Amino acid sequence: QVQLVESGGGSVQAGGSLRLSCAVSGYRGWMGWFRQAPGKEREGVAVIDTRGTTTNYADSVKGRFTISQDNAKNTVYLQMNSLKPEDTAMYYCAAKFARGYVLRADAYNSWGQGTQVTVSS
Repeated sequence: QVQLVESGGGSVQAGGSLRLSCAVSGYRGWMGWFRQAPGKEREGVAVIDTRGTTTNYADSVKGRFTISQDNAKNTVYLQMNSLKPEDTAMYYCAAKFARGYVLRADAYNSWGQGTQVTVSS
């Protein structure tokens, strides 16, 4: 059974940084980070392959966010720098059983409960 547990969210001022973690059990494969703000659709942020050699990012976060993984710790990270108020959302990690770096939520099979990120101006 796949279990995903996010942590690391919080409140930060614009320009600040946060690192989100996703503890993974019962699975090793493609992993993604998504976010959802109130009243908006869930948006793909970043995806990484099993070996950490292939990544893909949403245009809105390129150059500011970095996805990585530590297979020894079974943890996927999202380093978020230069945060903006529009980055405010609930952030979710998700497991993708099929290969491929798409950032569509319907392509992902298992989800965590989310961690809130709030960026103030």
